[in-house]
Amino acid sequence: MKECVLVTGGAGFIGSHTAVELVNAGYDVVIVDDLSNSDMNAVEGIRRITGADVPMEVVDCCDYHAMSEVFKKYNFNSIIHFAASKAVGESVVKPLLYYRNNITSLLNVLELMRDNGVDNLVFSSSCTVYGEPDVLPVTEQTPRKPANSPYGNTKQICEDILRDTIAAHPQIKGIALRYFNPIGAHPSALIGELPKGVPGNLVPFITQTAAGLREELSVFGDDYNTPDGSAVRDYIDVTDLAKAHVAAMARMTEGRSKSGYEIFNVGTGNGLSVLELVNKFQEVNNLKIKYKIVGRRAGDIEKIWADTSYANKELGWTAKVPIEETLRSAWAWEKNIRNIE
Repeated sequence: MKECVLVTGGAGFIGSHTAVELVNAGYDVVIVDDLSNSDMNAVEGIRRITGADVPMEVVDCCDYHAMSEVFKKYNFNSIIHFAASKAVGESVVKPLLYYRNNITSLLNVLELMRDNGVDNLVFSSSCTVYGEPDVLPVTEQTPRKPANSPYGNTKQICEDILRDTIAAHPQIKGIALRYFNPIGAHPSALIGELPKGVPGNLVPFITQTAAGLREELSVFGDDYNTPDGSAVRDYIDVTDLAKAHVAAMARMTEGRSKSGYEIFNVGTGNGLSVLELVNKFQEVNNLKIKYKIVGRRAGDIEKIWADTSYANKELGWTAKVPIEETLRSAWAWEKNIRNIE
């Protein structure tokens, strides 16, 4: 019998790509999403890419009653929990929204897992839990420092909730994947990153500027202690990231976990500055975009990239897609949704 995986936030950027990889790996997938930062086109894209009629329930994970109905309707073996608000800058301005949404949704999922005998959870965490690290690259043993944003703090709190729940209910297994900066789109250009309103991430800003939707790109800060003054991040292709979830899921369902709660860094191991990424995008897509340097953004850290050797060894997973290909896929997706030749 196929394993059935509930993907919360499965119409979102990372969720939709993970749903595709799960179906490709032979899992049955059910998506729950409230469509607050996504739309049904993503679900249609998943169905077109995979040829599978993936069920979709429009439900807010913070609504306990609605979620309990979903658990009654389907028989889940495992859950990948993406559903959360995710913009660092917005979280500084709207902390209560982030605390309510990100923490309540996880509490509901964990209570329903406990009460319905669902044992495996992959949690979508973030490198923001490291704060501004003292030593680079960061390993899974790097101490978590106070987060620079309410968003990062919700990820720290959720990791702790997951750890404590597993300690109290040993039948539940959990893996927290600490992502670095996911970018790009599916090679089919049928799904990609399409934030509602003003993007919180760099690449949609770049592609929307290239598409003429925005007059110019704002680069936040050129006075960081980095080679060119702009912030440095570890940019990972979203399809590579999606495959890490499939590897984490297989580790739990096949009984290979070394403990009830495990943590893995999911990145490329390479740091690229914002300006390097902008220039690389222009180069591989043969176009020019207008950008200006503005002040630093609240909640941003200076530089971070991953040591991924533990995930490479234990999950048997490695990031493979070159940055050039990732930036081409991001532009192909933007052109597809805007009908640009």
